[in-house]
Amino acid sequence: MNLSKNFTLTELVKSDFALRKGWDNTPGEAEIANLKMLAEKVLQPVRDHFATGVKVNSGYRSPQLNKAIGGSPKSDHCRGMAADIEIPGLPNHKLADWINRQLAFSQVILEFYTQGDPNSGWVHVSYDPGDLKKEALTAVKDKNNRTVYLLGLRP
Repeated sequence: MNLSKNFTLTELVKSDFALRKGWDNTPGEAEIANLKMLAEKVLQPVRDHFATGVKVNSGYRSPQLNKAIGGSPKSDHCRGMAADIEIPGLPNHKLADWINRQLAFSQVILEFYTQGDPNSGWVHVSYDPGDLKKEALTAVKDKNNRTVYLLGLRP
């Protein structure tokens, strides 16, 4: 099932972890509708602008899968409203910055990016049409190895 010109439902629900565990990661109708909006409003515009493939590391997550990988119980991934993405060869900071400047979104998080290493980290982006707050954050590990979220996109 195509969600947009270049994105399919299959790639937005694929989870190697769920496959290894034999878990069903099939979204319901509401989650599929949300994934379609995410693809049309965020992922496809990213693909069109950069004119290259967008790697989806994580899209929809069933509650079981989300809990098993340590995701937040309130994660937008469980509602089909979020994806973790990268564009191979493009620094994730540039990807997050473009999304932040050019698109409507709920949240963009530059996660675990190391300046000078274009392959480090990833970009989390969410799209909730009822909450397009354009919150930009950077996720880093503190000295106790806990994830902390800093306001803004920091290289």
